[in-house]
Amino acid sequence: MTDADASASGGGNGTTHVERIHARGHENVTGEHGSTVEVTSDDWLTPAGDCIVGVEADTTPEAFDDAFVDACRSADATISAEFAVETADGALTDTITGRGDPELTFDGDRSLVGRTSEYVDGRTVFVGADGAAADLDRELIDALAAGAELTLTLTVEA
Repeated sequence: MTDADASASGGGNGTTHVERIHARGHENVTGEHGSTVEVTSDDWLTPAGDCIVGVEADTTPEAFDDAFVDACRSADATISAEFAVETADGALTDTITGRGDPELTFDGDRSLVGRTSEYVDGRTVFVGADGAAADLDRELIDALAAGAELTLTLTVEA
C-alpha cells in the first residue's frame, strides 16, 4: 500500500503531493543504466536489469493517488525522486529531479521508471530527468546490492 500525502507548498500557489514506495535491494543491482532508473514489484532481478535499483515494490503507478497523478500531468510540474536506505553507518540518500508530462498515464502495474529522455509509456513517472541509475551515489547502490531496504519518495510540485 502506498503512503500518499498532499499539502500546500510553502512558497507558491501550487500544491505538493507525495508518494512513498517501499522496496528492497537485490544482489544484481548495479545501477549502471545511463538514461533510466526503475523500481519493480517483481521479486527477482537479472544482471541485465541495470536500471533497476529496487525489487518487491509495495506499489506501482496504477495505484498512485489521483491528485498526485493529476499534478504530474503538467509539463510545468517538477518531480523529485529521493532514494533512501539505512545502513549500519547511517542513512544514504540521493535525489533525481525530472518533470511531468501531459502524456503520463500511470498505467504501470509492475514497475515505475524515471527517464532522462522524453519517452513516455505506462510505467513512466517522470521525464527530462537530471540523472538516471548510473548517476546515483555508489554507496547507496552498493547498499542496495547488499539487499538494503529502499524508500523511494516521489514529490511533485505543480
